[in-house]
Amino acid sequence: MPLFEMTSDALLPVPSTTFAAELILERADLQRLLRSRIDMIADGVMVVSEEFGAFADARRRIDLLGVDRDGRLVVVELKRTADGGHLELQALRYAAMISVMTFDDLVEHYQRHLAKVEPDAVEDARCRLADFLDDVGGEEAVLSREVRVVLVAAGFDREITTTVLWLNDVYGLDIRCVRLTPYKIDQRILLDVQQVIPLPEASELTIQLRRRQTQVRVSGADNRDWTPYEIITPGGRTGPLRKRRAMLAMVTFLHQAGVSAAELATVIPRSRFLPVDGVLTDEQLGAAFVATYAGAQERLGRWFIEAPLHDDGRTWVLSKMWGTNTKAVLDRLLTIAPGEGFGYEAVEEG
Repeated sequence: MPLFEMTSDALLPVPSTTFAAELILERADLQRLLRSRIDMIADGVMVVSEEFGAFADARRRIDLLGVDRDGRLVVVELKRTADGGHLELQALRYAAMISVMTFDDLVEHYQRHLAKVEPDAVEDARCRLADFLDDVGGEEAVLSREVRVVLVAAGFDREITTTVLWLNDVYGLDIRCVRLTPYKIDQRILLDVQQVIPLPEASELTIQLRRRQTQVRVSGADNRDWTPYEIITPGGRTGPLRKRRAMLAMVTFLHQAGVSAAELATVIPRSRFLPVDGVLTDEQLGAAFVATYAGAQERLGRWFIEAPLHDDGRTWVLSKMWGTNTKAVLDRLLTIAPGEGFGYEAVEEG
């Protein structure tokens, strides 16, 4: 669709141009700019590597590698040409090769990326990733083997669009095509960003269908572990508690028995037990937590802000997000219990 400038008298066509004509390069220009605004082409994605090349063949490099909050890696391949080249075939090979990556692998690659673009933050790589992947286990996250693919080009020929539509529809892959069209007004370059596959209006339906297909493949059963636990202390035991409440009870009882928050932090995953300076509660604690940890504003409800631990002039807050790592952390907590009498038991429901 052409672009028009609207004046009081007429609609004036804005001439399109090409990246080649404007001397705009793939890597030095488009890739660099999209890296810092990845939300233009894919929502909810963190870029963890650029020119990712941890393959046996050093010539193979993923333009941008990201991860989404569901623990799925995201391959972004970019071409400035109007036909898209052979983007889809190249991206599929890359997706297959990285599909076995672990959280620790991802941390290593992210550290290398930060060393180039944000050197002062290299030591925060693990914590940043754990916080971003909070919904799927943080440091205990198991990355999905389902890899998303985002193809970005000035245009796509029929071979690419037909292939992508077939792969998405028949095999349930998550491949999207994003078209970038440059326009020129005087000396300014405007960029029109359009998702052409799947159509934005059909994206939600496509996601729902893909989730349904995935559920069918795993037999449609809810395999999540809802086992409650009773926490045992020298003074007695609690009633059955869901995982998050069981973790809070164990941590609170151990702290009351004399275990410092700093010592508790040695056995709890870093992304699950975080401190802020000062002895704070309620709104003050929430404000300080948001100010200290980037991204916490939208996920404040995932933390026990209402039940903090105060220790040595600091306030510690425990996460509510516990999954398959619950039992392992409870076991580690028992190793620092002061004396005997502490424990836990899984409770059979029904």
